[in-house]
Amino acid sequence: MKQITGNKLLVKALKEEGVEYLFGYPGACTIDISDELYKQDEIKIVLPRHEQALVHEADAYARTTGKVGVCLVTSGPGATNLVTGLATANYDSVPLVCFTGQVARHLIGNDAFQEVDIVGITRSITKYGVTVRNREDLGRIIKEAFYIARTGKPGPVLIDLPKDVMAELGSAEYPKNVNIRGYKPNTSVHIGQLKRALKMLAKAKRPLFLAGGGVNIAHTQEVFREVVEKTQVPVVTTVMGRGAISTKHPLFIGNLGMHGAYAANMAVSECDLLFSIGTRFNDRITGKLHEFAPHAQIIHIDIDTASISRNIHVDIPIVADAKEAITKMAEYVEPCSTSKWLAQIDAWKNEYPLTMRPNGVMGPLDIFNAINEQFDDAIIVTDVGQHQMLTSQYVDITENRQIIMSGGLGTMGYGLPGAIGAKIGNPDKPVIAISGDGGMQMNIQELATAVLEELPVILCIFNNEYLGMVRQWQKLFYGKRYSMTNLRAGALSRRTDGEEYPEYTPNFIKLAESYGAKGIRVMKKEDIAAAFEEAKKNTKTPTIIEFIIDPEEMVYPMIKPGGTLEDMIMDC
Repeated sequence: MKQITGNKLLVKALKEEGVEYLFGYPGACTIDISDELYKQDEIKIVLPRHEQALVHEADAYARTTGKVGVCLVTSGPGATNLVTGLATANYDSVPLVCFTGQVARHLIGNDAFQEVDIVGITRSITKYGVTVRNREDLGRIIKEAFYIARTGKPGPVLIDLPKDVMAELGSAEYPKNVNIRGYKPNTSVHIGQLKRALKMLAKAKRPLFLAGGGVNIAHTQEVFREVVEKTQVPVVTTVMGRGAISTKHPLFIGNLGMHGAYAANMAVSECDLLFSIGTRFNDRITGKLHEFAPHAQIIHIDIDTASISRNIHVDIPIVADAKEAITKMAEYVEPCSTSKWLAQIDAWKNEYPLTMRPNGVMGPLDIFNAINEQFDDAIIVTDVGQHQMLTSQYVDITENRQIIMSGGLGTMGYGLPGAIGAKIGNPDKPVIAISGDGGMQMNIQELATAVLEELPVILCIFNNEYLGMVRQWQKLFYGKRYSMTNLRAGALSRRTDGEEYPEYTPNFIKLAESYGAKGIRVMKKEDIAAAFEEAKKNTKTPTIIEFIIDPEEMVYPMIKPGGTLEDMIMDC
């Protein structure tokens, strides 16, 4: 039988798995793999400017296409630069397969040049990680990696490739099937448990659906809408679950949690049945655990057994894939009597509508209104901070729109590379990134990637000259002591005891132009629409639109950390 090197088998495996794009950065331990990739043209190689950005790009590609994102980096620092992105993907259940180079086997453990135990480092933030010790295991391990990444609760898998193993000759055969003892993901739903849950739903006077990110990951929004409309049960979502049902739907209340809508948080606090699907009940949505949904019986559907009753005790646990469970629900559910309950929710909405106080100058709401009006079909990518929470509150997510962000880890620097990955995977869809001036600078070098890949992404920078979310906490809870959040601070401000500050740096417009991108600065609300129209004209280059925002703009409602859903700060 013909024998080939491990490097050749890896490239063959990627083709067999249907990989279209590989996000890679080269190095000494992967140069032979790069050479094999050079000899083929089926897999397109994207060369970012930093490994952290690389894994975010693969992550966003996976989130927006439903395919597995694939990364290739070298050993040592190349591998450790993946750590933040692996944790981001792990928290948000994103299927990735990341290949890391490794020194030859006889050097492992000897503190060799660019050697780290990357499997050990990432064990807690990957679904599976392994160093390939034997050439004959390579094909099986790669096959298993793709299977593990995409099945059950999706997640990142890391395969560490010693240089000598990859150079060794071995079988050219790539396995067709996977059989992993001990890994048999359950997707079917226990009909008895589901019928118990639906009987409880039918008896409830104040029922409420809580949709988490699992509904979106399972791509079951349409069937979920059918269930909601048939039952007439209102819906709240987590930030990651936004879009599980159109935000314009009359039964959608809003997001719950730390920056949730008043009506959504009150509905959770007052419901008598909380039917949750695809959420792990993290602290940002629950507040004090013992006071979360205090009057409610709780049903929890989740594909991950470990997520059920870990944070919140539930009355009916159902381990199942969200799509399978919701599809079965659609067969059995009956209309519920919710008219009084819906009237109460409408009263809460009218009492405290989700809006921002107008102050006469351009604010975030003006920008979001323009996005809602001008982009019917789009992917919205956010960075992390105030702009992220405001986007999750005010940008409409309908059947034609998708929103992605780092929800579980809260990774600043996700926005720009996320937009790149989303656009590569969805070349015919407008992609809009919304970042703060802090987060944008964490991976600003990826402008080069966007320019060279000819990606007409629209990059909105909300420039308030501060790290806004931390500043908001400092304003509300730390006596306005704005420590380490002023992005103009430095030697001059220290020398003058805060009396003088230099001009803001960088000049984002000049920076965009230096990369070969388009730059537009907007300071007045009447110029917002024209800026977006101008950006649409750029069909092969990215456009930065810098919006000058008042640092006093805040995200409300807000719940103080450790508070309850009823302890909402509505304004100050």
